[in-house]
Amino acid sequence: MKNLLKALCISLIVLSPLTSCDNGFDEMNINPVQPTALDPIYLMNRAALFSTISATSLNYEAAIVQQIVSPNGGVLAGGNFNQLNRAFSIGTWNKYYRDVLKHTVDVKRFTRDNPDRNNLYQMSRILHAMSAMILTDTFGDVPYFEAGLGFLEGKIDPVYDRQEDIYLDVLNELQQATAALNPSGRIETGDIFYGGDVVKWRKLGYSLMLRAAMRHTKVNPTRAREWVERAVTGGVMTSNADNLFIKHDFNYANELGNTLNATEANNYYLAEPFERFLSENNDPRLGSIAVRFIGAGSGPDQNNALAGNPAPGVTLSRNPADQMGFPMGFDNQTIGSVVQSRGLRSFYEFSQVDRTRMTARDAPIFHVTYSQTSLLLAEAAVRGWVAGNPADYFTQGIRANMEQMASYGPSTAIAEASINAYIAAHPLDAGNAMQQIGEQYWVASFLNGYEGFANFRRTGYPNLAPNPYPGKDISGDFIRRLSYPDAEFSVNNANIQAAVARQGPDNLDTRVWWDTP
Repeated sequence: MKNLLKALCISLIVLSPLTSCDNGFDEMNINPVQPTALDPIYLMNRAALFSTISATSLNYEAAIVQQIVSPNGGVLAGGNFNQLNRAFSIGTWNKYYRDVLKHTVDVKRFTRDNPDRNNLYQMSRILHAMSAMILTDTFGDVPYFEAGLGFLEGKIDPVYDRQEDIYLDVLNELQQATAALNPSGRIETGDIFYGGDVVKWRKLGYSLMLRAAMRHTKVNPTRAREWVERAVTGGVMTSNADNLFIKHDFNYANELGNTLNATEANNYYLAEPFERFLSENNDPRLGSIAVRFIGAGSGPDQNNALAGNPAPGVTLSRNPADQMGFPMGFDNQTIGSVVQSRGLRSFYEFSQVDRTRMTARDAPIFHVTYSQTSLLLAEAAVRGWVAGNPADYFTQGIRANMEQMASYGPSTAIAEASINAYIAAHPLDAGNAMQQIGEQYWVASFLNGYEGFANFRRTGYPNLAPNPYPGKDISGDFIRRLSYPDAEFSVNNANIQAAVARQGPDNLDTRVWWDTP
């Protein structure tokens, strides 16, 4: 009986109106400190942080242009062996679609109709354009006009756009965005690139326009010249203070540094063509870039020497005279013959990029620099497209890159006397100007594999010997693009098949639109 009465009482309580009890209940359960709106500058900064160079560029772009190479296959196979490894191409794809373009699309949507955030809107357009260039330069035809609209407009199977159409829109976006930046408008002080400095953003926009224009030199020189002239008239970078770079820390680490200071610390080496070019030209940048563990017989020998506790017979050297690049065309088994012929203990003795300096976890990553911009101007001046002496632009580009080395810390800074000596010994030769400019652009783009690979394909410089590793997956001398991720054939098959039919087979040999033979 007592249980029956208890159940009845509970039922009455549950079924009776609770108007007196829930009065103010909703308000009481609202977190007073939880944000209900997100300032789009935070989305912009997230896109900026994640635009840093992907570690997957070590497997492809840096190896293709023979600056950094690994002797190991399996998961590290790629440009080192001229082999297809889709697991690494997906790194660039995911980064720029998921982590960058998704957020720049959102920022544009939140700010385009808000006059008070005009400058942020234009900044997001510029970052979006740069990221789209990286994607299309890497893969060719890619989703562009419908990219990043999955949540906003339900575009879950975006169309793949022609690279030429992407580039035309990128140029127009850069032109409109730079022109619309307003020094009298709201200054976006939260911007992690330039602190909202409109003048620097404008210089970035025009410098990217110059870069995009020069991609057309082989396929449409008339268009290239037209847009080069617009960029120069608008005003490109004028000093290293204008460089676009990402400041990293241990919370938002340099991805290259994260890889080279963790499980892959002993698996990547300076490629011999790059090391020899610097060494044979007495380039002081080699002393800023390289480290060698002389006498090392294993990875732990390297690590212990770097930690200040070297094994007997192991010496850490940053002396340019001691550096020795890893030759192209060998793996961790076949390199044994080279090791023996050179009197080395193991391949762990070959030079590496110094992971305590230029590829430290908190080292900056550079996307667009005054040095690169000056060297593009040198090329444009040789072509007669801009006023000025090509030799002056050339010297300016070399000096800027050498001075940029100080950004990594005092131990990488290059003395003024060394800079002057190098420039005096390497004047621009009018009969060999294009090669010299291309070689210096290669050096100035070190660690930015995306740009180094793109300019190598466009200009053919430096004049590298093809990687002789046997068993390659290409029919030509060099990889020309990366293949699409496997997942795209599952989730967006019709559109990717249309792109393949238009562009060519989805392999490493197919050239992107601007990369004509």
